[in-house]
Amino acid sequence: LPLTPNGKLDRRGLPKPDQSRPDSEANYVAPQTDVERIIAVVWEEVLHLENISICDNFFEIGGHSLLATQIISRLRQTLQMDLSIRTLFTAPTIASFAESCETIQGGLPELQTRSLTPQLQSQIPERKAENLSAIKPVDRIENLPLSFAQARLWFLDKLDANSAFYNIPIVWRFSGNLNVAALRSSLNEIIDRHEALRTNFVTEEEQAVQVIAETLFLPLEIVDLLDLPTEEREVEMQRLVHNEAGRPFDLERESLIRATLLQLTSTEFVFVLTAHHIIFDGWSTGIFVQELAALYAAFSNDTPLQKVVELPELPIQYADFAVWQRQWLEQERLTEQLSYWQQQLQGAPTLLELPTDRPRPAIQTNRGKHQLFTLPPSLNEAMNSLSKGAGVTPFMTFFAAFVTLLYRYTGEKDIVVGTPIAGRNRPEIEGIIGLFVNTLVLRTDLSDNPSFEQLLMRVREVSLQAYSHQDLPFEKLVDALHPQRSLSHLPLFQVMFDIQNVPIASLDLPDLSISSFPVETGTAKFDLALSIENTSSGLIAEWEYNTDLFDDSTIARMARNFHTLVIGIVANPQQPISQIPLLTEIEQQQLLVDWNNTNKAYQLDKCIHQLFEEQVIKTPDAVAVEFEGEKLTYQELNQRANQLANYLQNLGVNPEVLVGISVERSPLMLIGLLGILKAGGAYVPLDPAYPAERLAYMLDDSQAQVLLTQQQLIASLPHTEAKVVCLDRDWEIISTQSNKKPQTEVKPNNLAYVIYTSGSTGNPKGVMIEHRSLVNFTQTVKDKYEMSNRDRVL
Repeated sequence: LPLTPNGKLDRRGLPKPDQSRPDSEANYVAPQTDVERIIAVVWEEVLHLENISICDNFFEIGGHSLLATQIISRLRQTLQMDLSIRTLFTAPTIASFAESCETIQGGLPELQTRSLTPQLQSQIPERKAENLSAIKPVDRIENLPLSFAQARLWFLDKLDANSAFYNIPIVWRFSGNLNVAALRSSLNEIIDRHEALRTNFVTEEEQAVQVIAETLFLPLEIVDLLDLPTEEREVEMQRLVHNEAGRPFDLERESLIRATLLQLTSTEFVFVLTAHHIIFDGWSTGIFVQELAALYAAFSNDTPLQKVVELPELPIQYADFAVWQRQWLEQERLTEQLSYWQQQLQGAPTLLELPTDRPRPAIQTNRGKHQLFTLPPSLNEAMNSLSKGAGVTPFMTFFAAFVTLLYRYTGEKDIVVGTPIAGRNRPEIEGIIGLFVNTLVLRTDLSDNPSFEQLLMRVREVSLQAYSHQDLPFEKLVDALHPQRSLSHLPLFQVMFDIQNVPIASLDLPDLSISSFPVETGTAKFDLALSIENTSSGLIAEWEYNTDLFDDSTIARMARNFHTLVIGIVANPQQPISQIPLLTEIEQQQLLVDWNNTNKAYQLDKCIHQLFEEQVIKTPDAVAVEFEGEKLTYQELNQRANQLANYLQNLGVNPEVLVGISVERSPLMLIGLLGILKAGGAYVPLDPAYPAERLAYMLDDSQAQVLLTQQQLIASLPHTEAKVVCLDRDWEIISTQSNKKPQTEVKPNNLAYVIYTSGSTGNPKGVMIEHRSLVNFTQTVKDKYEMSNRDRVL
């Protein structure tokens, strides 16, 4: 491999990659018609491939949703046809796409050459047709309007002028021989090329307008950290990077792009570029990287800028787009686009209730964090294979997987999720730095527990419809729908999903080794957001989350569940989404084994009243019950209960016989309960305060053979066929019974009592509790809470 004088890899000395595909040469079929040749050239430009056969499938040779949008935008302009992105999905080869075009228009359409590359222009006949919707330069008069997206960010800045919420920090570490002068000159050349980077936003006559500076010199602030001890430099560097990324901008009075260079050693630097989102987006980062690499190389080698072929003249500037956007939406397209979205989102749920670690605050904050997780390359390959087989893009497949995760977490069958879209659907704006990104609202129907393959087809349809109506700015959609506003959450959706397929090349500067690292801003724009990026080491899944709602551990678990879910999807996409595995092996062990490992030795051969009798033997003279000055020892309570038990046995009470007990709070209640149990029966508690109808129903339903009560309650009790015993009035008779423990055949699996439900959803229902269950529960409470004679339990 070629090396630089410093011994590093000389990337610029490497031969140009061969963009042909040897495996396809044998199957190559050349374009036959003018339309096929035009389509082939566009595909080759967008996909950066050569000799694409008219039989090659667009999505199998590297195509995805974003590239499909670029293909359609170029062909719309070239063929002068109102093509839909759906056409590319239904006709994914050059041959089938050309056939669809001729079916739509019936022959070779008028061709438009404006804004096309020389290669493409040379392939098509010369035409004079003018594209009426083309973006054209406008005069730089005063009061240039903002784009709709800019207007929204300007409004949010007015609400919180000291916020760095919409800062976009980019951080690179340079190792090697850095040419600081070349870096400074390159930055200012880029600013000179792109008006958006020289723009401020001021208020005139209560309206925000763009003010574009003729020139702007960006000072490259250099912070020298050489004097610090080695071990302190990294800490100070991290602090300065965080502070710089979190420093707010003044949209009216200062440059909206900043650059700082931190020097760690003579050959180690950290470069921090911070821009406000109102002039910059993710695609802009790719443009910035490409131009910085070309300009830095030129300035480092004293090459005249006009020889830097990578920087063609820009046909328009961002302000031209802002003017065009507002004019374009005043036409019929606004009504057409709005009509679709209003119909699509009619009746959509306003809030996705994810299970959170804390209640949602009354006023939403943007405190947040980010976590990164890696999905292996093999899983990416399997998902790509699944996507190709289903005729969808990887975005659609991963989006369907993410929505499945949300469904499994919430149980909701109507889920609304936002997704960003580059907004670069016109060739003339692909090379311009500025805020073009738009937001689409995708509503997914998960009813009827579909298989993943069925869900994928639903997602495909919703996505294609959204792509076809992506020109409506999200800000206009919110204005038109008038969603119910809440300070506690965002309108329309609170969860975002994205696949990073925006073309962002890695920065390559001569004599430098360069690495980037993310900056934790401590903010989150949504409740939850998942962004997936395809890298050489696998898929990187970045989870952004609001820390008011979620703990770090919750998001880590969610990421593991998503990983497991994707594995289950590729293993069997035909299974219903409710049955796709979600838990990791560790979580299954926790849920099914560890957390259910409640086996504990307890007295399997004892009934509950026998445990009481054991306590009587231990502490016969200790006070067992005290009420309004009256006290009973364990021995006294046991003897009275024995007398009642023997009396009840004479009335036929034995195992599985139910005895009602309706007494007021007093020692008689405990005597009654223990007496019933000692006799072998099971008690049915009947609260004297219950309505007569409820008491009558419970007595009839339980078929209690005996009813224990007090004399003053008889008049309020319903008529019953049960034998009525008044514990106070009849005690003189009861006390004649033996106070010795009665003989009984009751066993632990016999009933101890029957407790009735509230009946709030119908008639009350009697729940039958056995002795062994009550013994188990009592022993657990005694051990777990370390019960003693000092404790009181309600």
